[in-house]
Amino acid sequence: MPFPPLYFLILSEQNEVSTFRTLNLKMTLRNLNYRIMINRFVLNEVSYFGPGAREVLPQEIKRLGLKKAFVSTDKDLIKFGVADKVLSVLDKAGIPYVVFSDIKPNPTVSNVNAGVKAFAESGADFILAIGGGSSIDTSKAIGIITNNPEFSDVVSLEGVADTKNKSVPIIALPTTAGTAAEVTINYVITDEANEKKMVCVDPNDIPVVAVVDAELMYTLPKGLTASTGLDALTHAIEGLITKGAWEMSDMFEIKAIEMIARYLETAVNEPSNAEARNGMAVAQYIAGMAFSNVGLGVVHGMAHPLGAIFDIPHGVANALLLPIVMEFNAPAALDKYVEIAKAMNVYTPDMTREEAAAAAVKAVRELSVRVGIPQHLSELGIKEEDLDKLATAAFADVCTPGNPREVSKEIILELYKKAL
Repeated sequence: MPFPPLYFLILSEQNEVSTFRTLNLKMTLRNLNYRIMINRFVLNEVSYFGPGAREVLPQEIKRLGLKKAFVSTDKDLIKFGVADKVLSVLDKAGIPYVVFSDIKPNPTVSNVNAGVKAFAESGADFILAIGGGSSIDTSKAIGIITNNPEFSDVVSLEGVADTKNKSVPIIALPTTAGTAAEVTINYVITDEANEKKMVCVDPNDIPVVAVVDAELMYTLPKGLTASTGLDALTHAIEGLITKGAWEMSDMFEIKAIEMIARYLETAVNEPSNAEARNGMAVAQYIAGMAFSNVGLGVVHGMAHPLGAIFDIPHGVANALLLPIVMEFNAPAALDKYVEIAKAMNVYTPDMTREEAAAAAVKAVRELSVRVGIPQHLSELGIKEEDLDKLATAAFADVCTPGNPREVSKEIILELYKKAL
């Protein structure tokens, strides 16, 4: 994800307030005798956690004065009964709804356009997003365009769109423990025409309510549990070492790494383990609280074109690339790598920073192997002749500038070659 815009308030001698908008994550401002460093955090208004948390939906819908839901989900979640666990709560409370399920993994401009049209015809006044990042990201785009029709061309939302109005109210229920889309101000839509993943950043898109109910994740297949869990770990590690990180974001990311290291393998191997599923659900949310507000790095920059061009699942791409990029980034973030090693429970007091960094990379790589993540891009059908195109796209990706170590297209190409 890219760097979100920050709003800086500077108090002048006359106590006048000026608002500045910038794409930089941090800016030091001099005003009279003051030196000010201001960071922003945007989070949900309300969030609920725990198995069965979906039961709060009627009271939240009533509290918000909402009447009819536009349920945004995907066909598999309907087919396998996951969406029904939520819809039954609405049925019991007599809350009317319509279902929109024209959403695919790596959702496209076409999915969004279909959703905007369906919402306009539905008579609904809020969006109930049930799913992983694909459903929630599509919902954000639908909600933003509906209330900001000047951005009806979906491509115009790429980057930081200057929308004036908040999205249609979104209540988000994640069904995977990875993307943290329910707590972020980011969404990713694939521009099919240009084979490009568009990262869109807008504080107006954040769901008003997040309901993180681990029971919705119990039937998640083993492979998807693994890849989304490593996606969450990528968020936590990149969010910890990105250029925009600071003390508050570090606190969240370190805790997320610690929890993922503790719970992911159990969640993969024991799908109905309530403690592990809930632990992963909370961990990925905690990671999202931070990375949404500070940015990511070149792992995501390299993963996005793999999804846009070759339709490789985002979590798989991140999981495969993470240890390779970690190894490259280590010299630029050694102190943070010590914290990663501690959170992964592989640090010993006699280690140098370099040894701790090596241990952290090894721990991440071994975890990836243990949960069954592919270790080579060639296993996913990527060929050497594809790498130059991928490197060009990755270097231009909006997440790449947040990387703690500077990169070039040539460096990214070498990283892809290591992953091949």
